[in-house]
Amino acid sequence: MSHETNVIRHPVTGSVGVSAEGQAKACISDPSYRLVRMHALGDVLREHRRSRPEMIAVVDGEVRLSWKELDSRVNRLAHALAAKGVEQGERVLWLGQNSFRIIETLLAAAKLGAVFCPANWRMSGNELARVVEDFDPRVVIWQQEEVEGACIEARNQCQANRHWLCHDQSGDGGYEALLDAESDADIDQLVVPELPVLAVYTAAFEGLPNAALLPHSTVLFQSLTMAYGDSVNEETVFLNSGPLFHLGTLMSLLSTFLFGGRNVFIRRMEVHQLLSLIQSEGVTHALIPQPTVEQIREVNATGAYDVSSLWATPDAREWVSPRVIPADAPFMKHMSGYGQTEVMGLCVLGWCGGTGAGRPSPMIQVRIVDDEGQEVEPGVVGEIVIRGSLVMAGYFNRSEENAFRSRGGWHHTNDLGKRLEDGSIVFVGPKTTMIKSGVENIYPVEVENCLRSHPAIENVCVIGVPDPTWSQNVRAVVVLKEGHQASEQSLIEHCREHIASYKKPKDVVFVNELPLTKLGLVDREAVDAAHGGGGYPSAG
Repeated sequence: MSHETNVIRHPVTGSVGVSAEGQAKACISDPSYRLVRMHALGDVLREHRRSRPEMIAVVDGEVRLSWKELDSRVNRLAHALAAKGVEQGERVLWLGQNSFRIIETLLAAAKLGAVFCPANWRMSGNELARVVEDFDPRVVIWQQEEVEGACIEARNQCQANRHWLCHDQSGDGGYEALLDAESDADIDQLVVPELPVLAVYTAAFEGLPNAALLPHSTVLFQSLTMAYGDSVNEETVFLNSGPLFHLGTLMSLLSTFLFGGRNVFIRRMEVHQLLSLIQSEGVTHALIPQPTVEQIREVNATGAYDVSSLWATPDAREWVSPRVIPADAPFMKHMSGYGQTEVMGLCVLGWCGGTGAGRPSPMIQVRIVDDEGQEVEPGVVGEIVIRGSLVMAGYFNRSEENAFRSRGGWHHTNDLGKRLEDGSIVFVGPKTTMIKSGVENIYPVEVENCLRSHPAIENVCVIGVPDPTWSQNVRAVVVLKEGHQASEQSLIEHCREHIASYKKPKDVVFVNELPLTKLGLVDREAVDAAHGGGGYPSAG
């Protein structure tokens, strides 16, 4: 085999490196083992079919699928996607709420060597259109109920010819009809585990969201790590109650899948349905935020529903975290941590030891560096940089940002931290302030860009205001152009029309001018101090 055949261009990022076969030749003396060691996400499903054929894998309303049945449906979907042009490196986008079809689509993409992205269905039509154009998927799987308006608006704005498949439409042209027309024979394709399989949209740099590409190997390593921390095994029953476009829920789904447990899906959080599922399925793990827990306490005060598989008391009085897991799980004993989407969630963990946020996962290395990239002494604040198998394969179609964030051979998190004398990591805060409202991350620059598009606004600073229920609310501090007028409600409605509703300001404060730094930039700290800002997320 020539040297040229051992060099491969990454089908998504475009980067060049040695092929899996070439790397295997360099590391293994006997070439017969070049392919034996290949193991990716689709292979996990194949083995579950052999090892747990009749155990229940997923539950969604009336749908109950064994591992054998799930694998057959995944194979049918993989054939259907392949017929639509989905192959290695191509992309599939999900625009809908929680459904068992999310795990089916992820696994079908995995078997094809393609990339699956569950997008935030709460976005406006304009925002969804930008995601569709940016991610450039071959197939978009969308939902009619509750999401149809935004999806149709996005589809009408997109120029490229893509296949749009409605997953909750019955009859010809729908998801189920497509599967019924295909064979359930397995896809005979080996997938290199370093290929991206999952894309999750994250930080909006300069108002533009970015898709972090997570390889099969990253998904497997992180799922193993999180399964240990959450005490996940084949008897686990995980209730997918949080949104699956967030890693908080998605990671638990994947950990449960990896160990052959049962994933139960609920389309959105409705307290009576949620309690009924906890009782009927014997749910052991879930993601339930505080506002929903307060509803549970009210509804189940008399113990009408049996929730003993999840909590020791009917009103969940021992609830301490949205991640509801067994009380003796390592994470429950040491709940601190640090992470981000680009490293597939938590990568510094309290249960790994130490103080502060904890110590790094065994799958990564961590350094704290100055602006020149030099490691600083313990106790000195610097940027957290990470290297290892949990780090993403880059942002999709962001070559300049990728080069900048991976400079020096380390992933630069854009977060500040410090190392304690005992080697533990403390998270100080993001370089760019983030607002946390419930489970949602809101980036001020995105809301500010939206407000600046209003003809009456001269300048604006968006801050987070502490809230006892939602952590923070969004407040906009606004300077109007001379001779222009705008009401608080009109500016809030302007945001509601152009970005996701949860990102809009809850209130607007009008000022004559905004404080500036010596560089002429808006001084966010001064705006916070003057207008009640604070409570920004931190750990450790």
